[in-house]
Amino acid sequence: QMAGCATSEVTLAKAVLACLEPDMLCLADRSFFGFELWSLARDSGANLLWRVRKNMRLSPDKRLPDGSCLSRIYRCERDWRHKTNGVQVRVIDYRLDGVTGAEPIYRLVTSLLDHEEAPAKELAALYHERWAIETSFDELKTHLRGARIVLRSRTPDLVRQEFYGLIMAHFAIRGLMHEAALSADEDPDRLSFIHTVRVIRRKLTVFAAIPPSTTPRLS
Repeated sequence: QMAGCATSEVTLAKAVLACLEPDMLCLADRSFFGFELWSLARDSGANLLWRVRKNMRLSPDKRLPDGSCLSRIYRCERDWRHKTNGVQVRVIDYRLDGVTGAEPIYRLVTSLLDHEEAPAKELAALYHERWAIETSFDELKTHLRGARIVLRSRTPDLVRQEFYGLIMAHFAIRGLMHEAALSADEDPDRLSFIHTVRVIRRKLTVFAAIPPSTTPRLS
């Protein structure tokens, strides 16, 4: 989703959550957590695994064998004080030992309450796959668009057009990397995005003239 610079990420997230389906697992960073947004996401039927602030008040109702615990979140301070209208969640606290720059503690909340079906260690490891999107942001803003280069367009419609062009170019590059990884039986995450961009730029002159497709347009 995209909008003007005055529109918050949380506002945009509400439109994204409308795309959730019951067989999905939604991951989100700590800046998105809130009772309203959590409830909106859960109404879709999807399960959630969201990071929250490590100092968030989450009193344990029951300790589970995998180190996680069951707790409740509340819409407002009054409900929290009176312990009314709470929504049950599972809380997972963990550390990343031996990782440079890691925070002292990470805290996740999830709608997956069964510790046998979804062990805490597996969910903690899965959550860190979410950081791959941060890498994609860097690829788009720094290596594809260019460092300190803003979008050139001067009207909202043209900004959207330019942005979609960048997204399509990124998708094409990542698609090529995926195909290369499959052919070499490698993990796509091990391939260099920057190197791939350089290879494509060198080869672009070979495909300077591409004839129109002769395939009839599907109606």
